[in-house]
Amino acid sequence: MHNIHRPSRFAVILAFGLVYLFWGSTYLAIDIAVQSIPPALMCAMRFSIAGVVMLVVCAATGRRVWYSGKQIALAAGVGILLLMGGNLTLSWAELSVPSGLAALIVAITPLWFLVLDSLLLGRHRISWRGKAGLALGMMGLFVLFWPELHSTSVLGRQELWASLALIGGSFSWALGSVLSKRWQSGMDVFSATGWQVTAAGVANFLVALGLRDFSRAVWTTRGVSAVLYLVVCGSWIGYTAYIWLLEHVPTSKVSTYAYVNPVVAVFLGWLVLHERVDRFIVMGSVIVVLAVILVTSAKVKEKTGGVELPAVEATGD
Repeated sequence: MHNIHRPSRFAVILAFGLVYLFWGSTYLAIDIAVQSIPPALMCAMRFSIAGVVMLVVCAATGRRVWYSGKQIALAAGVGILLLMGGNLTLSWAELSVPSGLAALIVAITPLWFLVLDSLLLGRHRISWRGKAGLALGMMGLFVLFWPELHSTSVLGRQELWASLALIGGSFSWALGSVLSKRWQSGMDVFSATGWQVTAAGVANFLVALGLRDFSRAVWTTRGVSAVLYLVVCGSWIGYTAYIWLLEHVPTSKVSTYAYVNPVVAVFLGWLVLHERVDRFIVMGSVIVVLAVILVTSAKVKEKTGGVELPAVEATGD
């Protein structure tokens, strides 16, 4: 930590509360939004508004916004992997999968992050704790998928395919996160985020146009309110609190959101949408959360020198 003045305990607790609550509640908001607004159009609206405002704020506060075409293209590529490959897949899956279950499946993202960080960056090897977390995470997914694997109904099979797609979406998010570290574009972090979010908004708009989402959208107060909630609470407040925490609190503590958010999502899905919470959800959630705790607390070591590095960073919405 580079700050001379340490933040107050209240400020740290408040920031953690904002990340836990708002990022955990985005799964519920997405579930509500896609019931009336098709997923690609919903993501396009959410990220276009959030991204443009981020860039405007950066410019207004004196941050550099314009960069070379290559730098902006790299940022756009990362944004599309994160917010299109990850979030569009999540939004589509929540048409079939309950929001709480979706959050639990997406919670395996730190597992992908650990593997990709080792394979693509090539500087680290996975510790025994990380490997145990990977194995436990796979076991947790198997428990979560068990009812769908035995289902013979069309709805059950559709939920299974959507759940499997969420694994691909979490892989896309992890890949985007690792590539953002590898490419190191040299852009201001907030400006880069603005370009990432804006690019994802544009890409989602193209998909929405191709799927003719505008003709299928139903502009209800409930759906539009959910999109605005995602913009304000998910993209602006939640992300800003997350960035602030990374600057003031050890990464190993910040990464605790990766196993708190699914619990929040499951509770809100049960409370608001009356989603089922059966024994498979309970057992699977416990196993997945334990796996994520193992992975996010694991030490990664240099392949050549064996020097321990900080706990692996988790990813988020």
